[in-house]
Formats: sequence, C-alpha cells, structure tokens
Amino acid sequence: MNPPADAPARPSVRLPRFSRAERWVHRTTAALMGVCVLTAAVLYIPQLAVLVGRRELVVRVHECAGLALPVPVLVGLAFRAFRADLRLLNRFGPHDRLWLWAAARRDRRHGARPAGKFNAGQKIYAAWIAGAALVMLGTGLAMWFTHLAPLVWRTAATFVHDWLALAIAVVLAGHIGMALGDPEARRGLRTGTVSGEWAKREHPLWRP
Repeated sequence: MNPPADAPARPSVRLPRFSRAERWVHRTTAALMGVCVLTAAVLYIPQLAVLVGRRELVVRVHECAGLALPVPVLVGLAFRAFRADLRLLNRFGPHDRLWLWAAARRDRRHGARPAGKFNAGQKIYAAWIAGAALVMLGTGLAMWFTHLAPLVWRTAATFVHDWLALAIAVVLAGHIGMALGDPEARRGLRTGTVSGEWAKREHPLWRP
C-alpha cells in the first residue's frame, strides 16, 4: 500500500562519521593553514603588501601560525577516534586503486569508485599535505634561525619554502573546490554525522 501523497517523507538515517575531537582538529588546522596562506600572500604579492602594510607584524603572525600548525594534530593523538582515522588514512588497498582508475576515467557509475571511510583521493591529499606541512616547518625554521645554518642551506630552504607554498595554495584551492561540491561531506565535518544514502553512494565499503 502506497503512503498518501501528502504524507511527510521519512527522515534520512544519520550515521556518525567524525567525533567532536576530530572536527576540532580539522577546524583548527584549517584556520591556521588559512592564516599561513593569507599572510604569505601579503608577504609575496606587492599589491597586497602595500595595501596591508605592517610587514613586521605580518611576518610574526605567519611565523606563529606556522609553528602552531602541528599542534592540533598532536593534541588529536590523545583521542582514540582520531588515531583510528589516521590508521585508515595510512592504509592503501586494492579498492583504492580501483577508485583512482575510475576517477582518472571520470567514471561516476554506481559502484565504480569503491571506498571505505576515506576514498583514495582523500588519502593521497592527507599524506601530501602532512608531508608538505613538515617540509614548510623545517624550511621555515632554517630561514628564521639564520645563525643555525650556512648561507647555502638558507638559500635552498627559501627556494623550497616559496615554491612549495605556491603548490600548497593550488592544492588547497582544489580541496576547497571539492568540498564546495559536496554539501553532505561538509555537513559531516560540521555536525559529525552524514546521511545513510550519501554514505552508501560515496563510501560503500564503510561500516560505521
């Protein structure tokens, strides 16, 4: 028997995806990364430098945000849910290769992109941005504490720091663009839960 036409639709089942600690780590890291990118833009783009002024203050804010960037992740390690998700992000299985192959062919058919809690693209992004952040921290320290490294090292650190910063900005823009195209994924980071329909479609191998 079909329900009446005016019957209210059944609410979607909400599945727990991220704990409060995980959401805090993501938001804090995103805020610090945003400060680093914005202050770097002010330091390297002459038009912004003239508009903002106070270069010494901008440099100090950039340095402090860069030094604080690893702190949310280190605090997150105290929470079991965060450590569990790190283990999932660090595991690359056969289904991840299938996901990448389907993504390369732009295959959006149902079941063409098998994924667990995190898909292959998210795993690669997480590994890349974590490594890039560590390199930025190391090269930034070499540039800051000038008396600890010879000139040739500081010159190399500056080169790597500048070009990697540009690469990070491009990758972050892509990451934000992907997030803007998936409202349910953003809702999961905002509230901690996602709809069962979305989970079945985007992460069919995930078992909450």
